[in-house]
Amino acid sequence: MKRRLIIYPLVTVAMLVAAATASAHAHVSPPVALAKESQVYTLAVPTEKEDSDTTQVELTVPDGFGIDSFLPSPGWKRSVQSTGEGEDTVINKVTWSGGKVPTEEATGFSFLASPSSSKTYTFQVRQTYADGSVVDWSGPESSDTPAPTVVAKSTLGGGSSSTLAVIALVVGAIGVVLGAIALLAGGRRALA
Repeated sequence: MKRRLIIYPLVTVAMLVAAATASAHAHVSPPVALAKESQVYTLAVPTEKEDSDTTQVELTVPDGFGIDSFLPSPGWKRSVQSTGEGEDTVINKVTWSGGKVPTEEATGFSFLASPSSSKTYTFQVRQTYADGSVVDWSGPESSDTPAPTVVAKSTLGGGSSSTLAVIALVVGAIGVVLGAIALLAGGRRALA
């Protein structure tokens, strides 16, 4: 019986760690933003493949998500595909190349942008490795290669469900750890 009481919290903590690890995919942050407001966004792309560096990242920008400018990305060259001229320029695709990101590290590319309306914007990210293999981060949220998204809202009142989910996971993990400590401490007292 005591073994089960110890094993259940440990299994729960292991599942929480696995869930956090599973989210190591391409992301655009912040995931929730105000519509029609300029702010800095960051595309983060981890190198998940063993023994091969990430050498190129391509971002396809969804319609209505206007990128205004870029922050420097030391060690990377940037090429931009756009339509229009001057203030009417619309950036459609950005490719960063020439850098190297080893396994278990991530790289980030930041840019100033503004979503034009309240909706979910889905980005396509193409990650190229030194060995020539490619990962297209363009699938549905439940896939192994989910596309990064940004939800633009007219107001940010009340917090987002993703923020609440993260808080719930952290509080739950802390509760499980404290419960396991309490069980272990209680078992030691009973033996003494």
